[in-house]
Amino acid sequence: MTSPPPSATRGPVAAATGGVLAAIAGLAAGELVAGLSANLTSPVISIGNRVVDAVPRPVKDIAIATFGTNDKIALVAGIVVVLVIVAAVLGLVARRRPRIAAAGAAVLAAVGVLAAALDPAAVLPWAVLPSLATGLVAVPVLLWLVQGNLQAVATTRRDVDDRPFTDGDRGTSRRGFLVAASSVIAGSAVAAVAGRLLGRRFDVASERADLALPSPGESAPTIPTAGHPDVEGLSSFVTPNADFYRIDTALTVPQLSSADWTLRIHGMVDQEETFTYDDLLAMPSVERAITMTCVSNQVGGNLVGTATWQGVPLAALLERVGVDPAADQVVGRAFDDWTAGFPVEAVAERESLVVYAMNGEPLPEVHGFPLRLVTPGLYGYVSATKWLSEIELTTFDAFDQYWVERDWDQRAPIKVMSRIDTPVGFDRLASGTVPVAGVAWAQTRGIDRVEVRVDDGEFQQADLAEAVGTDTWRQWVWPWDTDAIEPGRHTLTVRATDGTGEVQTEERAEPFPNGASGWHSVVVFTGDGA
Repeated sequence: MTSPPPSATRGPVAAATGGVLAAIAGLAAGELVAGLSANLTSPVISIGNRVVDAVPRPVKDIAIATFGTNDKIALVAGIVVVLVIVAAVLGLVARRRPRIAAAGAAVLAAVGVLAAALDPAAVLPWAVLPSLATGLVAVPVLLWLVQGNLQAVATTRRDVDDRPFTDGDRGTSRRGFLVAASSVIAGSAVAAVAGRLLGRRFDVASERADLALPSPGESAPTIPTAGHPDVEGLSSFVTPNADFYRIDTALTVPQLSSADWTLRIHGMVDQEETFTYDDLLAMPSVERAITMTCVSNQVGGNLVGTATWQGVPLAALLERVGVDPAADQVVGRAFDDWTAGFPVEAVAERESLVVYAMNGEPLPEVHGFPLRLVTPGLYGYVSATKWLSEIELTTFDAFDQYWVERDWDQRAPIKVMSRIDTPVGFDRLASGTVPVAGVAWAQTRGIDRVEVRVDDGEFQQADLAEAVGTDTWRQWVWPWDTDAIEPGRHTLTVRATDGTGEVQTEERAEPFPNGASGWHSVVVFTGDGA
C-alpha cells in the first residue's frame, strides 16, 4: 500500500498556518505602504475606525465599561483575532479550492479598501493603497504557501515518476514549508518595521518641542498650598499631562503639523474667516485652571482631571466673524469630521477657549495638538473637540453632533460629584485617626460642602481645601477616629453640595445619556478586623 501524500497527513495544520502567515504578510505590506505618507492608514486601523463609527451605542458603552481607556487596544486586538481566524479558514479552503480562497482573501482586502475610502479624512485615491497592497501580497503568498509548498513533493512524485510516497518525501515537504514560512515571517517583520520607521517621519513631537508659546495676557492663579492638603493618596491638584485621561474615537494618535494647520469659522456668521496657527498664537490669550470630566466617568471613576489651559477666548473669535442671532449651537469639527456641539450662550457664560497649550507646554498629541476646544462645566463629548479644524455656527434643530446622533443628550452640564481617593476599597486601617480624603467638582458652580458618613450613620462635614476657582475641583479631608467605632468592616460614603445649594443625588444612574450619578462608597476594615 502506498503512503498518502504529505498534504493529506500534515495539510490541515500547515494550511491553516499558511493562511495566517499570508495575512501577516499582507498586513505588513499594508503597514509599509502606510508609512510612505502622513495621509495613509494601515488596513487594520482603517477598518477599526469604521467599526468605531458604525457599532451601536450600547456596544460602545459596554466596551468603555469593560476596557476603560484600553478600549482602543481591545478593538484593534479583536480585529486582528478575527482576521487570524478568517485567514486560517481560508488556508484550509485553499487546500482543495484555491480559487475560492483567493477570492476570500481579495474580499478581505476589499473591505480594507472600502473602509479607507469612507474615511472622512481620506485623500483619494491614495488612501486605498495600503489595503490594495495587503491584497496584492496576501493572495499570492496564500497560494504559494498552501498550494506551492505543501503539495510540491506530492505533485512531483505522482506526476513525474509515479513512485510511492515515503517518510523522506514528507520530511522534504515539511522542510520546504518551514523554509517558505520562515521567509514570509522574516519578510513581514522587515516590512512592518520599515513601515513604522518611515511613519516616524511624520511624528510632530520634535515640532512641539521647538514651539515657543506666547505669554498669556491673563495667567491662571497659582495653586495655593491650602488648596491641596498634604495627604498621601490624594490626587494631585493639577493632573500631569501624561496622567490626564484620554477618551476619544481615534484609534491612532493623529500627527498633525501646526505649520499648515488652519481653523475655519463658518456657518451662521456675518463673515467667514480662516485663522492659521500663528494667527492664534499672536492674539491675546488667557490661561485658566479648568477641571474636565468625561461623560463616561462612573461614580468614583478617574475620567476627570484638572489642567492649566492656555488659548484664545472663543468669544473673541466669534466677535470678529459676527454671529447670526438665530444661531444657538457652536459645533467644533475635528480633522476627521468628528463633531461636538454646545449652546452659543456657553461661549461667554462659561468662557470657552480655543486651546493650544496644556500645563505650560504645547498641547500633547493625545490631547488635541495643534488645537482643541475646552469649555468649563460641560461634558467633553459636547464641548471639547480635539484636533480642531472648524467651528460652525448653526442650530440644534439643524444639526446633531456625533454623540447626539447616538442618542446622548444634546446639552450636557456636568453634575455635582465627589470621590474618595484615600483610603481605597478594602484597605486595612491602623488604629487612631485616619484621613479620609478626596475631590469634589461642580464646574462653574463650585463646591460649598463635602460630607462623609460611616455605614448608615449621620453625614459629618469634611474640611474643605481652599477653593482655587469655581471651574476646578475642590479637595477635602475628613479625620476619622477609627478607635471610636467597632472594629471590623465599614463603608465610607461621600456626598457634595455645589455653590447653588444642590446636593449630590444618591440615586444611581449609568453614564448614558447625560452622565453618571450616585454617591461614592468604599469598604474598609478597622481594628481587629484589619
